[in-house]
This record gives sequence, C-alpha cells and structure tokens, in this order.
Amino acid sequence: MELQVAQAVSVLERTPAALTALLGGLGEAWVTPNEGADTFSPRDVLGHLIHGEETDWIPRAEIILSEGQDRPFTPFDRLGFRGWLAGTTTAELLERFARLRRESLARLAAFGLTRADLERRGMHPGLGPVTLGQLLAAWVVHDLGHLTQVARVMAKQYRDEVGPWTQYMAVLHDRVR
Repeated sequence: MELQVAQAVSVLERTPAALTALLGGLGEAWVTPNEGADTFSPRDVLGHLIHGEETDWIPRAEIILSEGQDRPFTPFDRLGFRGWLAGTTTAELLERFARLRRESLARLAAFGLTRADLERRGMHPGLGPVTLGQLLAAWVVHDLGHLTQVARVMAKQYRDEVGPWTQYMAVLHDRVR
C-alpha cells in the first residue's frame, strides 16, 4: 500500500487510546513484567514511545524538510527514557504520551506535506539516505509493533495458567499462526 499521510495519521492518532484501553487502571503486575533481559515491559514501551515523540519522529521530519541530507539525524537512544521513568505512574505516562502525540500530529499537519515532500531525503546515522515517506511509514509500523509487544507481554503473564491451550496460543510462542 502506498503511503498516504492521512492513512498514516489515522493509525498514529489511535495508538494512545489503544494503550490506554490496554493499560489504563491496571496494577503493576500487568504493566511491569517483561520478556527477559534487555526487553521492554508495557511501562517501558510507554516511556520509549514518549521519548520518541520528544526526540525522534517529528524532529527528524523537520530535519528532512529544512536541511535534507546535509544534516544527519541525531542517533536515537532507544533507552533514553530510563532516567525519568521511575516514580511516574502509568496514568501519567498515558496522559503524557497522548498529549505529545496530539502535538506531534498537529506539527505534522502544519507541514502541509505534498507527494514531493514525501520523497525528500534525510540521512539516518545507521541506515543512510531515507525519505520522509519512509520515516512516516516506519513511525506507523513502530507503533503497531509496540502495540503487539504490549499485548504479547501481557498474554505471557498467563502462559502457565492456560494449561493445555498453550499449544493453540501463538502469542505465547512468539510466532504467528
């Protein structure tokens, strides 16, 4: 499917509500487990998404639109949220993410992007040249990947409790059936 900004936005604007529906009002037993060393809990996912709103997607789009490939993107620290996450409630994280996402999408709309703008290039520090359209598509897929991750981590909390049904639960085996 060819990227259409309006279609991308229709997914991006739903992510905060989807996370609120999944995580809002749940206790620590649901939001703090992860899948092992160097993996994210649902709360970590929120912190990571917030950090991305502040330092990644729109700032990189602005670089592409203003400087193109002349200025490489600042490398993204995927763990940059860890310093401030502790002591913040899940409700606060959900509210902060929703507010930041609204602001990001308002900034995106203000760009008044054209099809030609989506072909404009920036310089990713690890991937090399990328287009603005690729950046926006990656933003959507990134959101969907983390929504999947949150659901998978939550499902695994009942891995043992489902008993023999485990064999039918693809989400518990990290594979699609």
